[in-house]
Amino acid sequence: MPVKRIILTDTDSGEILKAGRVDASSGVSLAGSADWSIAKRTLTGGPSDGVDVVDLNNGELSMSILPTRGMGLWKGSYHGIPIGWNSPVARPVHPRLVNLEARGGLGWLGGFNELMCRCGLSFNGPPGIDRVVDKNGNATETEITLHGKIANIPANHVAVEISNEGPGTLSVTGVVEETMMFAPALRLTSTVLSEAGSNGITIKDVVTNIGGQPAELQMLYHTNIGRPFLGEGSKLVAPIAEIAPRDPHSAKGLDSFDQYGGPVAGLPEEAFFCELISDWKEQTQVLLRNEEGDRGLSMSFSTKQLPCFTLWKNTQAEADGYVIGLEPGTNLPNLKTFERERGRVISLAPGDSYETSFQLRVHDTPEGIAQSEKQIRALQTSPTRRHEKPIDRFSPG
Repeated sequence: MPVKRIILTDTDSGEILKAGRVDASSGVSLAGSADWSIAKRTLTGGPSDGVDVVDLNNGELSMSILPTRGMGLWKGSYHGIPIGWNSPVARPVHPRLVNLEARGGLGWLGGFNELMCRCGLSFNGPPGIDRVVDKNGNATETEITLHGKIANIPANHVAVEISNEGPGTLSVTGVVEETMMFAPALRLTSTVLSEAGSNGITIKDVVTNIGGQPAELQMLYHTNIGRPFLGEGSKLVAPIAEIAPRDPHSAKGLDSFDQYGGPVAGLPEEAFFCELISDWKEQTQVLLRNEEGDRGLSMSFSTKQLPCFTLWKNTQAEADGYVIGLEPGTNLPNLKTFERERGRVISLAPGDSYETSFQLRVHDTPEGIAQSEKQIRALQTSPTRRHEKPIDRFSPG
């Protein structure tokens, strides 16, 4: 049970805490660390003006959460090691300044800055036309934009909880609603939590259909990692059952999909679609580590909840965004029509919910990285099936 709960934002009651901080001096002692804190602030000036930030610090690891941008994770730090990437979009952008329909539906990129941003909830792939049959049996076409809307919708309720059970847990919960008249009505309840003194953070999401009609759901966690985990000689370690390039260009890089060079100006992006191997609890893990083996970031999640995995490789010039994406999802980020035809679009009945969770851990010792690699290698019980070209089951090619 929480020993302290603070409401930061509640638009229904009009309760809004513009700034504040809670830490050990508030009378709550956590066994895992005495240096923990949670603070709220609001950015001012430029395109970030009005963006709320909640800084969660467990005493060892800190993470900045953006309730104004759909509860995304902006950036973090562990023992002085930065967690995130250097986007050409240098700061968080307020959603009111992001026109999702700009540049032929690519406007989402005008706010693309975070360590982790969700793609969804109604759609999460590229821009295009979705063809559906409406509730009256009529065929209809709908224009959809890149990666969906949820990352550009502010939370209407945000609360902080501190529990002193065990080492102690810090959590921030936000509620974000993606709704429209004569359209799906979906509610995201997201909790970001971390044990005091730990090297990890967990994201737990529940998406609920709050409408009166069945609603489709697509969710992908666009998790973006740059230096110091990414660099010349960095390597991805993952238990891959099957992998295929997204398109013919990516096929050229299949032999080195898990290896990374330094930044190259003008180098086109590559993407690879994967099915991962999990353990008997349906849990899997992937790791990005540097060449020296003393810096790494691992991600763990359920392949039952998030059965699809996309590896995005964008090792272009630093100024243009030197980054890779580790992206678990309910589907692959193709056009929604394509994914629906392959049975990868979830349908929620009115009142039904879908739960997902994943964990990020930072490793700053060779021993920690070796342990993560050992766990991943143990999952690779059969050889990876590699497709030299795009396959119809994974992408249009």
